[in-house]
Amino acid sequence: MNFFHAIIIAIVEGLTEFLPISSTGHMIIVSSLLGINKDEFTKLFEVVIQLGAILAVVVLYWRKFLVFDKNRFQFYLKLAVAVVPALIAGYLFSDKIDELLESPLTVGITLFLGGIVLLFVDNWFRNPVIDSDEKISIFSALRIGFFQCLALIPGVSRSAASIIGGMQQKLTRSEAAEFSFFLAVPTMAAATGYKLLKGRELLMAHPENLKLLLVGNIVAFVVAMLAIKFFIGTLKKYGFKMWGYYRIIVGVIIIAAILMGKKL
Repeated sequence: MNFFHAIIIAIVEGLTEFLPISSTGHMIIVSSLLGINKDEFTKLFEVVIQLGAILAVVVLYWRKFLVFDKNRFQFYLKLAVAVVPALIAGYLFSDKIDELLESPLTVGITLFLGGIVLLFVDNWFRNPVIDSDEKISIFSALRIGFFQCLALIPGVSRSAASIIGGMQQKLTRSEAAEFSFFLAVPTMAAATGYKLLKGRELLMAHPENLKLLLVGNIVAFVVAMLAIKFFIGTLKKYGFKMWGYYRIIVGVIIIAAILMGKKL
């Protein structure tokens, strides 16, 4: 991986992390198209640059995270409860997840199937009653956390899984999206910390890779800031169908390319 590769992958991460189209899936495909070797550093890079994306959430919603008032303890408690299922599942199945990260076919299939789900999801949850995170119960937050576990499969999309989980718990589309953004902070911070801990020897042996991580996080941060604002606007106006069609088209292209013998 060189600096050009790092910037391209970081742009993909920033654009797709908070959209319901799977950032991990897109990074796997783009890495393959760029001919980047799937070595241990590449796997680490694709996880650790999520830190830049989650910092974008903290900056955009700084009042939620940094202004302390009587509601703040409940806010943090809900996030802590919601992140537990993914932490446990991620720890238990980390080796299997690493294997799936090398499978473009898995990405193609899950993008396609997830796209079909998004075509109908707006019709499934028509009567939301929760329009602010203060109204989300602890048990609802936990249930959303279980939905988020589906995103451990590359191509599913953490954003899509947790937003659908939120809508299933009677959140409005925009509130489900925002809670998904908030939940990304502890989820991806934990994933990043765990990956850095596992890869510390690799980074110590090749300190030049730290520059790639720094550049990647900066780029992901800037691009994610723009993507979050764009997504909320389109979600309120158009719902999920446009993202469903996108996922289906990309999924079909990936599956067809693999079946025709193209190496991704």
